[in-house]
Amino acid sequence: MSVLLLPFLIIFALALLLLNPFYNKGSLFFVQRRMGRNCRSFRAIKFRTMRAVPKISRGADSPLETDRITPLGGFLRKSRIDELPQIINVLFGKMSLIGPRPDYFDHAVEYLEKIPGYRERHAVRPGISGLAQTELGYVEGMDATRRKVQADLYYISNMSFALEAWVFWRTLSVVARRGGA
Repeated sequence: MSVLLLPFLIIFALALLLLNPFYNKGSLFFVQRRMGRNCRSFRAIKFRTMRAVPKISRGADSPLETDRITPLGGFLRKSRIDELPQIINVLFGKMSLIGPRPDYFDHAVEYLEKIPGYRERHAVRPGISGLAQTELGYVEGMDATRRKVQADLYYISNMSFALEAWVFWRTLSVVARRGGA
């Protein structure tokens, strides 16, 4: 299935190569260490939506630095186009199309210590989209992450074709409504 999305990735990458110098100065891609299956790190790739900083200073319980989102980046986030390069992670077996969304590794290490069930959500490969994202949206902070973990654990314990189809349908709905963060 992810191979079928490659033409879209290529088309958007070419379009963004033309637009980036004007609306999103800097590199086309953003690569970040995330926590994947069995709590192992992997490098997630996305289209860059924020101004680059030397080091991420936002804590695990801090709000998103919205002041860093570029004009083009705002559109990419709302439309979820920024997630398309993660198809490469799927092709390399680090992610799946549907599953718990992977967190920034340093934040995930803190969540492992503070949130019950957080380790268990890493029993499966992380996904580009997941039940928590479609039902809860973008979450910030410890309390919201606890709710996300509960949704992820529900997904893992009830995995089925019907649930995957529901998450896929809800993902398409969010994308169509431009319900991104």
